[in-house]
Parts: sequence; C-alpha cells; structure tokens
Amino acid sequence: MSRLLAIIELGGYPNLLPLYQRLGFSVDVTNSQRKARGLLKKGVPDVIVAEYIFQSDFRDRTSNLETLMAVLQRHPQAKVVVFYLPEQADKLAILEARFPLFAKVAFPITAEKVERVLLEAKAAQAVSG
Repeated sequence: MSRLLAIIELGGYPNLLPLYQRLGFSVDVTNSQRKARGLLKKGVPDVIVAEYIFQSDFRDRTSNLETLMAVLQRHPQAKVVVFYLPEQADKLAILEARFPLFAKVAFPITAEKVERVLLEAKAAQAVSG
C-alpha cells in the first residue's frame, strides 16, 4: 500500500482524507513541519501533500517548505504535491528552482484537482517502482 503524508498547517480546503484513502493510500496527517520531519525519520512516504506558505520574516528561507525539501533531497522517490495561493506563484517558483516538486495545485483546492495529481503520482510510482 502506498503511503501519503498530509501536512495541514492552515487548511482552508475540503477534508481530503476520504479521497486519499479511496485512492488506496495509508495516510499520516500532521499539522506542522516539525512533526512532519519527525515522521520522515520513521520512513519516507511515497507522496507528501503540503501547503506552501510564503514567509518573508525568515532570514535564511522564504517559506515553510525549505527545511522539509532539504531533507527530501536524500529521498528523490518521494513525490511532493504543494497547495499554493495563485498570488504566491512567483515565490513558489523560487523554491521550485532549488527543489523538485511533483505537482502544484492552486487554490481553491478541490478533490477533483487533487485526485488528478495523485493518480499521476501513483502511475509514476508504478513505472519507477
């Protein structure tokens, strides 16, 4: 069974847990990047779904995802799906220039958009796996 880690820091979109489970994922859910990194120490999931949150107040990073993505550099098989606000697309592009993302889904988040991306992730996993 494929594993999915959902990192829900702000929310503002439908509960996608039933979708993840219907698609055959074993799901872990956390509400912070710190807890997510702790879960990664126990094993790297096949897919990580996380929100991109631009943060201009950090000295050495621009968002909530830099540290997570740095850890994932050692695990290129993990497919990262990012939810983002369209007005932050230019900031997300800077992150994506440094770290590969499997997919980006713009708000408003819908189950249909996410399902399409997760089916692509599962297909890619089947090809590489």
